[in-house]
Amino acid sequence: MTRNLAIAAVAAATLTFAGCTRNAITGRSQLSLVSESEMQSMALTQYQQFLTQNKVVSASSSKDAEMVVRVGNRIANAITTYYQQKGASDILKGYKWEFNLVDSKEVNAWCMPGGKVVVYTGLLPVTRDEASLAIVLGHEITHAVAGHGRERMSQQMVAQGLGSLGGVALGGNPQAASIFNSVYAPSAQVGVLLPNSRKQESEADHYGLIFAAMAGYNPQVAIAFWERMASLGGDKPPVMLSDHPSDQARIDNIKKLMPEALTYYKPVSH
Repeated sequence: MTRNLAIAAVAAATLTFAGCTRNAITGRSQLSLVSESEMQSMALTQYQQFLTQNKVVSASSSKDAEMVVRVGNRIANAITTYYQQKGASDILKGYKWEFNLVDSKEVNAWCMPGGKVVVYTGLLPVTRDEASLAIVLGHEITHAVAGHGRERMSQQMVAQGLGSLGGVALGGNPQAASIFNSVYAPSAQVGVLLPNSRKQESEADHYGLIFAAMAGYNPQVAIAFWERMASLGGDKPPVMLSDHPSDQARIDNIKKLMPEALTYYKPVSH
């Protein structure tokens, strides 16, 4: 038994090492056993299913929904520009941005691979303005473009001994599909955003501030926004705070990141 465990441990370590890639933007080494195209394909299926099962607020009849689309597109354009400047446009291949406001009391927002974004109406009383919404969207979209979902799925694949899929489509592999669902799993009752690692959260805060600033939104509103989120605490904190860094630790970190973010800030009329 001990020998078998040792062999399994070596195999897992070898697979992990072989599957690591360096993120062109963050510079961090990430486990990547799943192709981005497969992630985007599964995300599109899940996203479309989610929209049919929930009440989508029309941007043509709602100022709030129109705002979500407008702010989202400005963040997306900023991200595209940033990645072009870094010579990393290929990372966004296959991204077809879509922003929807969904009627739900959930204080949450999320972005799936491929740029499929949802904001819940329950979040808007906390964001209060476009700039704070931009902070949220920059944060959530960073999780997607930085490959955080792919990284977490790859980690779970190793933990479950799935390893490489050998070119088999994720959707055709029940175990892989189950892992994908555990990472995203949108539904009417449960917010999509599952707890991310501290490193991923820090990256989302960091680049989210930059993207919001590049889109013309004052990144300094992030401090007041996260303070408002923290004040919602209680026995059941918002999904966006679940297992995330402590409120004060996040705010302290954002303050340290602010000088860099402000170098990207050029106010525009909204």
